[in-house]
Formats: sequence, C-alpha cells, structure tokens
Amino acid sequence: MERPPFRIIFMGTPDFAVPTLEALLAGPDRVVAVVTQPDRPKGRGRKMVAPPIKILAEKHNIPVHQPTKIKTDDFQNTLRNHAPDLCVVAAYGRILPPQLLTLPPLGCINVHGSLLPRHRGAAPIQWAVIKGDQEVGVTIIQMDETMDTGDILVQRAITPAPDETAGTLFPKIAQLGSQALMDTLKMLSDGCLLPTLQNHEQATAAPLLSKNDGVIDWNHPAHELACLIRGLDPWPTAFCWITGKKVQIFSPEVVFQQTKQSPGTLLRADREGLLVATEKNCLLIKELKPEGKRRMSCEAFLNGQNLEAGIKLLSGEPR
Repeated sequence: MERPPFRIIFMGTPDFAVPTLEALLAGPDRVVAVVTQPDRPKGRGRKMVAPPIKILAEKHNIPVHQPTKIKTDDFQNTLRNHAPDLCVVAAYGRILPPQLLTLPPLGCINVHGSLLPRHRGAAPIQWAVIKGDQEVGVTIIQMDETMDTGDILVQRAITPAPDETAGTLFPKIAQLGSQALMDTLKMLSDGCLLPTLQNHEQATAAPLLSKNDGVIDWNHPAHELACLIRGLDPWPTAFCWITGKKVQIFSPEVVFQQTKQSPGTLLRADREGLLVATEKNCLLIKELKPEGKRRMSCEAFLNGQNLEAGIKLLSGEPR
C-alpha cells in the first residue's frame, strides 16, 4: 500500500537551495509552503530583489513566507496551519529555534554542503576548497538545537577538480544535495533510514568569510595560497597590492621551483602570468582584477605597464 505524500515545508534562500526545491517539486511529495529570507536591496540602485527560492516558489504557486522574526507564536502558528509532516532546510540562513525543530512530526532535516562533521558552519564549500580537501560532498542531517551537529542520515561524496573554485563547486554540491535529499526521503518512506551519530572530535569549523580573509600572506607555501585563492573565488576574492594598487588575483598554479628570493618577490611577469616567490615553491597568477576594472588575463593586465622582476607584491596596503 502506497503511503500518502509527505507534506513538506521548505526553508531556503540562495541559488544553492534551488536544485533541492526543484527536486521536491518534481518528486512524489507535496511542498505546502516555502520559508525564505526577506527581499533585500541590491546593486547601485538598491532595488529590492527577491531571493531565488521565492521566485521559484511563486512560479509554482506555492505560499511563501518571509518572516523577519522566526521565534514568534504567530509565525509558528502559520507553519502549524500548513500541517507539515516534515521541514526540509537548505541554506535558509537562520538557526531554527527548538519549537520549530519539533513542530513537524518528522522533525527538520538539513542539506549541508560538506561531509560532516568536517566544515560545520555557514561556508562549508569555500572552506573545503581552502583546506584542499581531496573529497567533498553533502550531508543530510536530522537537525538538532546546535548548528550542524545532528545525526547523519545520508552522505554523498565527489572528487573536486584540481583547479576547482568555490564558484565551480557550488552548483555541483547543490545538485548532489538535491539527489541525496530525494534518496533520504525514499528511505524515510520505506522505513530503512538509519541515523548515524557524528564524531564530534573530528569536527572542524567553516565560519562565514569576510573581505579581510582575502589578504594574501606570501609567507605560506604555494599550494596553501593556491587553495585559498580558489576557495575565495568568486567572493570575497584574494588580493594583494602591486605597485601601490590593490589587485584581486585568480587562477593560481603551483610551480615547483625553489628560489632564494624572499616570499612575495615577483620573479617574472609575462603573458603566462605573474610568477611569485612564496614560503615554499612559487605561485603563477594567471588572472587579475585591478580595482574598478574587469577580471582579465595576465597578458591584458600587463598591457601598458612594465612590471620588473624583483618588486614586492605586498600583503598590506603601502604606507
């Protein structure tokens, strides 16, 4: 005998959450409501822009809630009136209070973009790249009162490309997450879902990133700097100062070459890139973005200027 479809409230906000909601809408269960962050002003004109999840939900005529506060009785009653069996959360952007976690009979499950307990926090995909993880993936967890500490329901892993950036990895993990969620719901329906406790001793943190995290300290090995640059691409980006100007840097390549020059010294500048000494080996920077200009190849960056070998690429603003 087939079960009735789960009544699901979906909670999510950015592009990362879109594949998961799309999978739910195409599946056998019913999304009865969507909860997302309020519209935000964006761009130079500060025009109010709806979250991607709101746009998708409205396209499918699903009720959308955008509360500024989620701990109120009114909001909880609103969700309760939808009579959900389950809440699915994917990058919603807020920590759910206990009263919401227990509101649906089946609780709340979360699509998290890392192989927990590694990279607990708001920026797991970026930190996976920054830390040079050889395996990345997604975890579906039963949510509890602490961020990303709940029991593991399903995990799926992939191997990142050698030149993977946070930007190229995001859609891969988002798609993987949608598939893992549908597998989870199928196992939940079939009664064969086996939660697994996380090993909290192996947990690492993946906090939100800020622009200051992009400062390049050349007194680190080239492979660590390459991972940092790729992990901060496309935001907040890595940067340094070249001849007194702030320049964002992209497309790094580790060059296994030793030099007696001090870290941060420019060894060569040509159409292939800027070759810079680091604490161990060298780093070839193949794309750059000067302040106020577009991202460009090194060849384009060098047009109209001559960078001499021996100058220093600075980690801090020159005084």
